[in-house]
Amino acid sequence: MRLLRLIPLYMALALGANAALATDAATLGPLREGSLKRLILHSEPKPVKVVDFELEDDGGTGSLADYKGKYVLLNFWATWCAPCRKEMPQIAELQQEFGGDKFEVLTLATGRNTPAGIKKFFDENGIDNLPRHQDPKQAVAREMGVIGLPITVIIDPDGNEIARLIGDAEWNSDSAKAIISALVEGNS
Repeated sequence: MRLLRLIPLYMALALGANAALATDAATLGPLREGSLKRLILHSEPKPVKVVDFELEDDGGTGSLADYKGKYVLLNFWATWCAPCRKEMPQIAELQQEFGGDKFEVLTLATGRNTPAGIKKFFDENGIDNLPRHQDPKQAVAREMGVIGLPITVIIDPDGNEIARLIGDAEWNSDSAKAIISALVEGNS
C-alpha cells in the first residue's frame, strides 16, 4: 500500500521538468467520474500558439497570453450548438465558484456567431459572469485542432494545454469541481 502512494512521486521525479504535470495527472486521473471520464489528461504539456481572438463588444483583440499565470478552462462553443446550451450554465458555475487570480473560464464563440446572437444566448441561459469573446474566422480553433463543438481545453499557468474534453460534460459536477479545485490548490 505504501508503495502505491510512492508511485506518483516516483513518476514526478523521473520526469524531471514534467514533474508538475505528472503530479497533476496522477492527482487528477482518479477524480474523473461520470462525463468527466472523457477528460483526456496529456502525458506532457502541449504548447499553445498565441492567436488573437475578438473581445466582446469593443472590437479589440485578446489572446491566451493574456491569461498566463492562471489555469484557464477554454470552452469552444457556438450559439447553434445544443450541447453548448446545456453545458454553458454549468461552466458559469465553475467561474462563479473558482474564478479569480488562479483560475478563469474563457469562452470563445467559434465561427459564425453574431454579437447580438451571443448576447441573446447568454441572456436566455442566465449567464452574466462569462466573457462573450469570438473566434469568427476559427483561427484559434484551427490552431488548437478543434474539429467539433463543444470542446473544452484546460490550459496551465504557463500557457500549455494539459487536458481536453471533446463534447459536452457536466461541468458543475462534483468531479469537475474536484479537478479544478485540485489544480487551483496545487498552484498555491
